[in-house]
Amino acid sequence: MLEPLRQGLPPLDPAAVSDAASCSLPARYEAVGDARRFTRRTLDQWELGDHFDDICLVVSELVTNALRHAVPVTGGHTGEHNPPVRLHLMRWTERLVCAVRDPSQDSPVARDSDDFSAESGRGLFLVDSFSDSWGWHPMSGTLGGKLVWALFRLQAHAGPAAVSTE
Repeated sequence: MLEPLRQGLPPLDPAAVSDAASCSLPARYEAVGDARRFTRRTLDQWELGDHFDDICLVVSELVTNALRHAVPVTGGHTGEHNPPVRLHLMRWTERLVCAVRDPSQDSPVARDSDDFSAESGRGLFLVDSFSDSWGWHPMSGTLGGKLVWALFRLQAHAGPAAVSTE
């Protein structure tokens, strides 16, 4: 169900991005709450607040996974201009992408777990369930690490419903 793990973003014209926002997150678990608040503010500004629940769940899982599995135990802070984890939100007319960059070269690993009462191990399953697609790819250049992303299709606003006069 979660295959293939390594895949790049679907073709999206970078010039057609209508909105983009990002924030750096400290290497602390409290940063998950910061990511949720950032996501709420951004979606509200973009008038996409009705998509908050699903997107927020996915953002929480991606950030938690980055902090838990990709940031070194020492805190992973690699300098003022290269924070360990960065959240990106990008919106096209009918799509939104949430992407989390972290310093690890290791691929995300989806666990097969039939234990639905387990307190961890279901993050990528939730990402797969609540987003329309997701994947990851290694970063190139001086940044290093990887980017794990999730794509959401946004409903086009149909306008007011027609009123029948019958």
